[in-house]
Amino acid sequence: MEGFKGHALLFPFPAQGHINPMMQLANILISQRVLVTFVNTDFTHERLNPKSTHAIRFESFPDHLPPDHGRTLQLPELCESLQKYGPNHVENVVTNLMEAADVPPITCIVADGVFSFTQRIADKFGIPRIAFWTTSACGFSAYYYMPLLIDEGYIPLKDNTGSNKDQVITCIPEMPTIRVKDLPSFMTVTDHSDYMFQYLLREVQNARQASLVLLNTYEDLEGPVLQDLNAKFSDKVLSIGPLLRYSTMDKIIGTSGNLWTEEQSCLEWLDKQEEASVIYVCFGSITVLSDEELAEFAWGLEASKRPFLWAIRPDLVVGKSAALPPKFVQRTKERSFFVSWAPQSKVLCHPSVGGFLTHSGWNSTIESIISGVPMMCWPFFAEQPTNRRFVDDVWKVGFEMKENVSREDVETLVGKLMNTEDEYGKEMRRKLQGLKEKAISSVEVGGGSHCNMQKFLQKVLNPLDS
Repeated sequence: MEGFKGHALLFPFPAQGHINPMMQLANILISQRVLVTFVNTDFTHERLNPKSTHAIRFESFPDHLPPDHGRTLQLPELCESLQKYGPNHVENVVTNLMEAADVPPITCIVADGVFSFTQRIADKFGIPRIAFWTTSACGFSAYYYMPLLIDEGYIPLKDNTGSNKDQVITCIPEMPTIRVKDLPSFMTVTDHSDYMFQYLLREVQNARQASLVLLNTYEDLEGPVLQDLNAKFSDKVLSIGPLLRYSTMDKIIGTSGNLWTEEQSCLEWLDKQEEASVIYVCFGSITVLSDEELAEFAWGLEASKRPFLWAIRPDLVVGKSAALPPKFVQRTKERSFFVSWAPQSKVLCHPSVGGFLTHSGWNSTIESIISGVPMMCWPFFAEQPTNRRFVDDVWKVGFEMKENVSREDVETLVGKLMNTEDEYGKEMRRKLQGLKEKAISSVEVGGGSHCNMQKFLQKVLNPLDS
């Protein structure tokens, strides 16, 4: 193929929150005349149903799990299978592409941060491995300091009672108010041999071997944490976000990167609502609730008297299809709209949306910030508790919810979140507007993320340069 200046192999972890930012990165690479080969599992590939073009090629391999396996809902088994079978499959893809006559040779591997086994493959072919961690910088930092937290006795936890969950951790630089309960959930276990505990401990330390570490964030949002990480990683950590601010990926790639079909009809409903009046509710692609939790959220929203848009996945409730209380649906039918999956970036940018009830996944968090929408945070797992803490206590652009959700708490926090008249609400929105403006400037020519993106592109196009 002529006209391409490089060829990048992109390999995300097969979960929605990892695929989306990798797709956004693919879009940017293609716009810079870099051919992209996007590798994923057969299971995920079939759900994405992407189409190869002259600029992006899709390759997939079996994850060796049964068809009815929960995948991301049974995360240790998925990770174990990918670690066992992934290396040979990915190496075969690279080998075939290196020998192919109709495509330029691969110039770098951009792999998910939790796939450090790609380092051996990159070394074999003499190309750089770039680790893309799809976490926040604060989440990545929490993982990085796992050995220190073990030495200091914070993790693993002594017992399951949660007796020290509110203890403030004092040993992580630039994260002075983080508590034990704000650490990523994979770290707050009682068994040192826990699979995910050991997996993340290994993977984050292996990040040192990568040529670069990419983070979808920006200096004005997480500057102190980024500076500390770069002191530890010899300036190899590049904040290149927010990726969503560069361009719209479907214009080039032709796929949104979503594993669910986006229901655009909700945008027409939003058009009919008053400005900043709607609370958007979405718990991401992996969070699961109990029947009781679903009911408490529902009745809290009903009691708030606010209009709401709720993206409610069919598999949101553990072990069954999500079913809302019929009386709740009846009582709120004049001010509610339900979809299975929403076009989230468009929803958050819509002028009718004034608040976001979220699981605090990093993609959702940064999308909300760059859209100027305050959040109420109910994290489920991974580094979501860390993101929640920064939203509530560091950036002060949202509220922390109690772990044991109640309708009273939901009603109260919705009221606080949507209040644009009191001084705290006004200040919260002023801060969000400032962070939004700085996000835009960060990806413009001369901005911090734009400069880091150029460093990344230089590594892709000139892999032998130091």
